[in-house]
Amino acid sequence: MAKNDNKPAFVKRDAVVSGKEYARLLGELKDRFRRSQIKAAVRVNSAMLEFYWEMGRDISRLYATAKYGSAFFDCLSLDLKAEFPGQPGFSATNIKYAKRWYEFYNPDNMNLQRVVEDFKTDDSEMPLDFGKIPWFHHVVIFTKSSSVEEALFYIDKTIENGWSRAELEAEIDDNLYAKQGRVVTSFDEKLPAPYSGLAKAILKSPYDFSFIDKKIVSERQLEDELAANITRFLLELGSGFAYVGRQMELKMPGGQVFVPDMIFYHTRLKAYIVCELKVVSYIPDFAGKLNFYVSAVDELMRQDDDNPTIGLLICKSKDDTVVEWSLRGMNQPLGVAEYKLISEKVAKLLPSESDLERIIDTYSSDLDNND
Repeated sequence: MAKNDNKPAFVKRDAVVSGKEYARLLGELKDRFRRSQIKAAVRVNSAMLEFYWEMGRDISRLYATAKYGSAFFDCLSLDLKAEFPGQPGFSATNIKYAKRWYEFYNPDNMNLQRVVEDFKTDDSEMPLDFGKIPWFHHVVIFTKSSSVEEALFYIDKTIENGWSRAELEAEIDDNLYAKQGRVVTSFDEKLPAPYSGLAKAILKSPYDFSFIDKKIVSERQLEDELAANITRFLLELGSGFAYVGRQMELKMPGGQVFVPDMIFYHTRLKAYIVCELKVVSYIPDFAGKLNFYVSAVDELMRQDDDNPTIGLLICKSKDDTVVEWSLRGMNQPLGVAEYKLISEKVAKLLPSESDLERIIDTYSSDLDNND
């Protein structure tokens, strides 16, 4: 009698179906399916963003020629919800965001033209890379950015680092865009494009060392504290930094010994980064020493497939003109940034020196009176 395959039966995993080939097949199918899920999510997100972009564009153009009051958005929201019940994204607030989003990159003030040039797209459509991040990431970016350049910076960083919305908001609140603009470098002159731009993008100023809870009076002490808190230091430096070592002695044939403070490797730039620390204001002499260390790492550690080594000097304060002039005579790509030991937000909450003196005087007076 022929076997009835339609007969009800329990299905159980056969232990015989195993081995490396099966495990490899199963692993490939899992990875492939996860990638397909991600691609599907990106396609859905991109399609929805294109709808928001076109909706914002059309509303903006209609608003420019017709006289509608504030009830317009409530009316449009109700009509869209009635046509597409249960579909999210049609609140009056969200529709207003779509209009503001489009107008933020409005071609009337040449903003959209810059976006088109940056993202290589047609100015009649939404820039292609916009579809790579979620809608509410865009809302955070254009509502908190003061310029198109700043917004594009955060869009690019979000795509590059895969930031969650909370991470994106934290970076914006920490003013990452402004910090990266405060680093003075010689990268444009010493590094080829686009590597020079990528190198500038990994640096910022000031670096926040507020995780150090001790008074710092020497470079060695600062270095010790950063090494002891290396995980926090790496997080502050940013993604891609890998710690190579500190106080690595460089012995020369003539007997001289030199010791660079800290050395890192950047996995995305594929380059070594020599970091020198100074607890005083920048002076031109610092550039010469860092230039020497970068040359040494290039000569002794850099491999054929590595990009040029970069020098990063982090100091207590700097005069940008002094830095720029001193870097002109250096042959290596160098950058100079500042650090702070306590966050500005916390500093505002702390009493000033004069406040503390008044508190002490008042407390002393109370003690004297009680005596």
